[in-house]
Amino acid sequence: MTPASSSGSKAGAETPTIKQQRQIQRDKKLEEFRRQEKRSKRNRTIGIVSGAVAVVAVVGLVVTSVVLTPQKTTYTAGGTGAKVSGAETFTNGAGHVETAVTYPQTPPAGGEHNPMWLNCGVYTEPVPNENAVHSLEHGAVWVTYDPSISDDDLAALKLKLPSTYVVLSPFADIPAPIVVSAWNAQLQVKTADDPRISEFIEEYWKNESVPEPGSACTGALDAPGKVS
Repeated sequence: MTPASSSGSKAGAETPTIKQQRQIQRDKKLEEFRRQEKRSKRNRTIGIVSGAVAVVAVVGLVVTSVVLTPQKTTYTAGGTGAKVSGAETFTNGAGHVETAVTYPQTPPAGGEHNPMWLNCGVYTEPVPNENAVHSLEHGAVWVTYDPSISDDDLAALKLKLPSTYVVLSPFADIPAPIVVSAWNAQLQVKTADDPRISEFIEEYWKNESVPEPGSACTGALDAPGKVS
C-alpha cells in the first residue's frame, strides 16, 4: 500500500494540471513579448540616435559648404567718376555696321559695331568683336583673358564678375594676361587677384554714360562656347 501511494504522489508532482500548463504557456508568451518589446525599444532608440547624427552631419555639411564656397563680388550700377589706377579712357564713336571693324584698341573698347549685341555671359571660345562692342554700348563690361592663364586664375576671375551685364571670354594675342573693357575705358592687369579689376567693374558696370544705358544684354546673339 505504501509503495503504491508513494508512486501515485510522485506521478502527480511530475505532471502539471491543465490549468498549470496554460499558466506556463501564458508566462512564456508574456516573457517573449517583453523580450520583443525591449528589442523594439532598443532598435527605436538606435534609429533615433542614428537619425539625429545624420541630421547633424547634413547640417554640418551644409554649413561647411556655405562657409567654404567662395562668394561672387557684388557691384553698384553706374559710375561715380572715380579714377582707377592704370585704366585708360578713349573717344570712340558709335554706329551700326554690317561689316567687320578694325578697332584701335585690343580688345575693342567701343566704336562701330554690329546691330545685334552679344548676349552677356561666360564663353569658352572667342566671341565676335562687333557684337561684344554692342554689349558694351548697353553698359556691359567685357572681361577678356589670355587662353594660357591657369585654371585657378580663371576661377578667381569668375568670382569677380557681376551676375549680369558682363561678358567673359578668351582673346587671342591679348596685350596682357587679363584685360577688362567697358565703353571707352580699359584696364590691363597681370593676375586675377589684382584689386583694380573690381574697382574698374564698380566704376564702369552699367554706367549711365554709355550710348544706350539700360538696354538689354540678353535676347540677341549667343556666340559659340556660351556656358552660362
